[in-house]
Amino acid sequence: MIKKKKNIRDLDVEKHSAEHAHDDGHSHDGEEINFKSYLPAIISFVMLIVGIALSYFKVPFFKGWVEIVWYIVAYTPVSFPVLKEGWKSILNGDFFTEFLLMSIATIGAFAIGEYPEGVAVMLFYAVGELFQNAAVNRAKSNIKALLDVRPNEALVYRNKDYTSVNPEAVEIGEKVQVRVGEKVPLDGILLSKKASFNTAALTGESKPDSVANGEKVFAGSINLEGVIEIETTKAFKDSSIARILDMVQNATARKSKTELFIRKFARIYTPIVVFLAIALTFLPYFFVEDYVFQDWLYRALIFLVISCPCALVISIPLGYFGGLGAASKNGILFKGASFLDEMTKVTTVVMDKTGTVTKGVFKIKQIEAIDREEAEFMKYLMAMEEQSTHPIAKAILEYKAEGEDFEATNVSEVAGKGLKGTVNGKIVLVGNKALITSNNIEVPKETDSIVESIVMVSIENKFAGYVIIADELKEDAHQAIKQIRKSGISKIMMLSGDKDSITQQVAKELGIDAAKGGLLPEDKLTEVEKLMSADHKVAFIGDGINDAPVLAASDVGIAMGGLGSDVAIETADVIIQTDQPSKIAMAIKIGRSTRHIVWQNIGLAFGVKAIVLILGAGGLATMWEAVFADVGVALLAILNAVRLQKMKW
Repeated sequence: MIKKKKNIRDLDVEKHSAEHAHDDGHSHDGEEINFKSYLPAIISFVMLIVGIALSYFKVPFFKGWVEIVWYIVAYTPVSFPVLKEGWKSILNGDFFTEFLLMSIATIGAFAIGEYPEGVAVMLFYAVGELFQNAAVNRAKSNIKALLDVRPNEALVYRNKDYTSVNPEAVEIGEKVQVRVGEKVPLDGILLSKKASFNTAALTGESKPDSVANGEKVFAGSINLEGVIEIETTKAFKDSSIARILDMVQNATARKSKTELFIRKFARIYTPIVVFLAIALTFLPYFFVEDYVFQDWLYRALIFLVISCPCALVISIPLGYFGGLGAASKNGILFKGASFLDEMTKVTTVVMDKTGTVTKGVFKIKQIEAIDREEAEFMKYLMAMEEQSTHPIAKAILEYKAEGEDFEATNVSEVAGKGLKGTVNGKIVLVGNKALITSNNIEVPKETDSIVESIVMVSIENKFAGYVIIADELKEDAHQAIKQIRKSGISKIMMLSGDKDSITQQVAKELGIDAAKGGLLPEDKLTEVEKLMSADHKVAFIGDGINDAPVLAASDVGIAMGGLGSDVAIETADVIIQTDQPSKIAMAIKIGRSTRHIVWQNIGLAFGVKAIVLILGAGGLATMWEAVFADVGVALLAILNAVRLQKMKW
């Protein structure tokens, strides 16, 4: 997780290029679909503007059947999907939808000769739907990147030679060879003497995992040192990386889509408006002496056109897109408007450790030199570590010591323990506690309580000191926890693949309520599902491939977009582009502010609509007054939504 990830646009370009190379037509199809979705609205808009201009300038030929046909052609591209959905809903027994209301209102507009209004109303609705669809498409989890992590070949020992086969064809108990830099294809046990693996894909931890003969090895781990052999213990479909892929797919499928407010509102609003229009047509017969059916039908159709909730359709997405814009401006990417709403409901925040609240990079935390100056002690240590490629060695070599460096000779590796060599004619041991004690050197008891990675040094069979290496907390980690609490979150929890002792220490330092370490992806998923089953609304924050299942399953998945893995970024609902955990609280606040603005816009649109409906029912409002009221409300909604861009959180 420590290597810098590409930005999302770069990923999209690379994916497009890869697809283009394999299937030229496929890539172009994707572009055509995107353009086609906007084409109906563009055609209708152009024809509507041209039609209004022809009417305004009273062009002789533009009247009668020519005008009617022109507007029908303009109406068809944007109305066909709505009319089709309305008809489907009726066949399925769901009569009162926004599709039915739009259909009746716009057909009614044509019936009373208000052709431009009929087209305009449906065009407004179509544009609103395009906005919403764009948000939904961004919210869809793309987990194809997991396929890049999944091993695609295994060198299996058959007929006295190693043969490359598909991992799915390898049986349990077979011997598999893994070269340096290759991924372990299946779960198994190590047959070689020792091995070192990058298990970031599984645990999210950047520290290499050292494994001895007979210990477990997991599929998806990357072999770092030498050619090794493993004996498979599970079929490919049951391997660690295959389970992660399966969990992400299942969790994404289980996650229900947030229903848009306009859909919920239409189920109440539509039947009321339809029955009022019917009543407006027939009830006057019992109360008006000179009742004329055509006049009251005309008034009812005007009422229906006025009742068409285009201001609502416009004002709601405007509020959400104002929130999306404000979030983006602050380095927070919401993949859909619905997730702004979901953020307001979060009661529990669960977070990963490495790469989320820590930097995912090893640094020297503490140096304890005994009977020597710190600089001299470090020169002995650095001379030995120059012979190693281990990430901890790299962290130690970042130390700056004045004067000439020491040089190590006769350096050899003690399997699973460390290094032995000679520096300035003195025998030096560098490694873990087991290395030092196996040479009958006494280690201070104070080191027993240290939970971080510790490198011990002995010079001439005497304990010379130690260096503590730890992952650094991000600069705003403490501030992030405080702000999350201030935003009203009742519970903060940490789940990590790192050692439990280290996880507990980081959680204690940050003031986090509960923590669990040493977890595999399925363990994290189980913990989050327990919380969700207990009616907690959970936001999970992570950055690794191992976090992908939990990001998909949680109510809101938040990924770190700078250092985060491609899979985490693709699976999450929200991306913190700056990698700052303090942005989590900001995302919650932006969600709440957006919700307030949306409800203000709804109240404004509905209030004005109610007034114009009453006037329309009484014959006091014309079609143009209704359109003007809608346009006025839409402008006010725009100005209100723009306020989100100016707010400070």
